[in-house]
Amino acid sequence: MTTHIRPEEISAILRKQLADFEKRVEVYEVGTVLSVGDGVARVHGLADVMLGELVIFASGVMGMALSLEEDNVGAVVFGDAAQIKEGDEVRRTNRVASVPVGDRLVGRIVDALGVAIDDLALVETHEFRPVEVKAPGVVDRKNVHEPLQTGIKVIDALTPIGRGQRELIIGDRKTGKTTLATDTIINQRGQEVYCFYVAIGQKRSTVAQLYETLKRHGAMEYTTIIAATASDPAPMQFLAPYAATAMAEYYRDSGRHALIVYDDLTKQAQAYRQLSLLLRRPPGREAYPGDIFYLHSRLLERAAKMSDKKGAGSLTALPIIETQAGDISAYIPTNVISITDGQIFLETDLFNAGQRPAINPGLSVSRVGGDAQIKAMKQTAGSLRLDLAQYRELEAFAQFASDLDQVTRRQLERGQRLMEIIKQDAGVPLPVAYQVAIIYAGVNGFLDSIPRARVREFEQRLFEDLESRYGGFVRLLNKEKELNNEAKESLDKILNEVKERFLA
Repeated sequence: MTTHIRPEEISAILRKQLADFEKRVEVYEVGTVLSVGDGVARVHGLADVMLGELVIFASGVMGMALSLEEDNVGAVVFGDAAQIKEGDEVRRTNRVASVPVGDRLVGRIVDALGVAIDDLALVETHEFRPVEVKAPGVVDRKNVHEPLQTGIKVIDALTPIGRGQRELIIGDRKTGKTTLATDTIINQRGQEVYCFYVAIGQKRSTVAQLYETLKRHGAMEYTTIIAATASDPAPMQFLAPYAATAMAEYYRDSGRHALIVYDDLTKQAQAYRQLSLLLRRPPGREAYPGDIFYLHSRLLERAAKMSDKKGAGSLTALPIIETQAGDISAYIPTNVISITDGQIFLETDLFNAGQRPAINPGLSVSRVGGDAQIKAMKQTAGSLRLDLAQYRELEAFAQFASDLDQVTRRQLERGQRLMEIIKQDAGVPLPVAYQVAIIYAGVNGFLDSIPRARVREFEQRLFEDLESRYGGFVRLLNKEKELNNEAKESLDKILNEVKERFLA
């Protein structure tokens, strides 16, 4: 059998193949390492590099351009600087620092670049976001009006947090700052709030412990941990909060709710100070660079409650700042206080006196206030702050109790019981109905006849009865969200019955 080759067919095939052929020329801008040391490389030859752009060194280590000078570029190194030597080739990537975002990050522990460090599979996501973006404008925002329940009585009653708020947690080391943040994350179970915990400059054992706590309470189902630990380079500690915020913004911009905890921004400021001094930037107060305020303001301004037009999503931020000897007037604390919508102040003396959480109600404030509370809590907690303030004033005279008049003695005794009811164990966040019930009992004198030492026992009995006997009241309060006449009568009756059984 003879095969006939038709020349026109061959030429048609060739023409088609030539038409589909594209010339591809890859052009890279290449520079040279002039010097390297302390996690910073000086690079010559990258004339068009952008601020914040990723660069890649010959050894495969990544870096980021952080200082653009006339004759060289200062690049911070995201890895082992020992692998980089003078004369090495450096290549531009033409993309600013970005991290993977999306639902695949939920339940994972990642580093500041979004790389998994939890020995599980790689994070497979096709969506990336730049770590630094402009904060939403005024028009795109809405005032904070939805409560974000922490489950902690003293916070939800006195310094409430709303979705889209920035509430600072401030205090000395070992006063329970991380515990507050952890309990808030645990309390978001079933609330459709995605949580992000950023560990900056912490020990790896501390991060592992936190992971186990969240996992035990089922909170890792909706939480991502971003870890830049004490052994990680300073650039990673500097970048981690921005990277985590980019991951959280994915949920805010898709009409969902997210909560981010920065633990803590003091260490990020110290890491940035280190980088700035190595990049030869002029030091200012406490050796921090001049743009240290901008470092935190551009980060915290990204927390917002979005307008309905933008999907009504929210990003709530809980930055943590560590103070030295309770000094809230230091440079970094005052900077962050001025950017945030209030602060929760933890006091060492209260902590040592056995008050847990050790929150000072006098120095703690929420600038959103009652807007972030349900009506029932607003009605109940109205007089709590005043009662506590009066008690703290009179406390100094408590040792002269025998010489005090009846009214003052009653105030002191009431105040002591109120201090007992705002105590709370770690890892046990409370539903808002339970909080309303016990605070109502305290401010309305139901606890006055109960010995101070037994107030916590009474509280426990009340919560057990609310769960087993009085579920109707809890459902009513959750539905109405206010203490109307029916709810008040019901609560008065419940408290009297529980008290009678307790004292019997």
